[in-house]
Amino acid sequence: IDKPDRLILDLDPGADVTWVMVREAAQLVHALLEELELASFLKTSGGKGLHVVLPLKPQLGWDEVKKFSAAMVRHLASIVPQRFVAKSGPANRVGRVFVDYLRNGRGATTVAAWSARARPGMGISVPLAWSELPGLKSLPPWSVANHADRLTIGDTPWKQYERSRQSLTGARRALASIGAQPRRNRS
Repeated sequence: IDKPDRLILDLDPGADVTWVMVREAAQLVHALLEELELASFLKTSGGKGLHVVLPLKPQLGWDEVKKFSAAMVRHLASIVPQRFVAKSGPANRVGRVFVDYLRNGRGATTVAAWSARARPGMGISVPLAWSELPGLKSLPPWSVANHADRLTIGDTPWKQYERSRQSLTGARRALASIGAQPRRNRS
């Protein structure tokens, strides 16, 4: 419990951000993670966004994982500022996606796969394969009312999750080498 076993990036779009923009933002995040040689898994959030989950070997502390995730988000916001923002708050997300790294703090929560959201429509967070993302032409519609078809697929998109547990050592070095240093005393 003292060392996180996953890193979560919550793609949280501004109110005016289209599904196409969210999908493209997820693809850009995936490209960065692949460049850093990090395995990642995708799921819907049950709302308007997506969650990118990285299975970790529990080696680093909460602060270290959060600082690394914050550095990745600042890097994304610096190289694609028209698409990403690194500061939370609705006013900052206008026309952009906040990649919420704050889910990586000790005690922070995020919706689990197959959980319903307590929101109008009762959306469900559903595991996806990265290969499914380009084919999703609109916000995935799964909710408590219509998720039966997705249950046949179940957790298949995440079948390699446990085998994919990884260290952040190489990725931290690679991110630092491109100038995306974690900031001290900021969490």
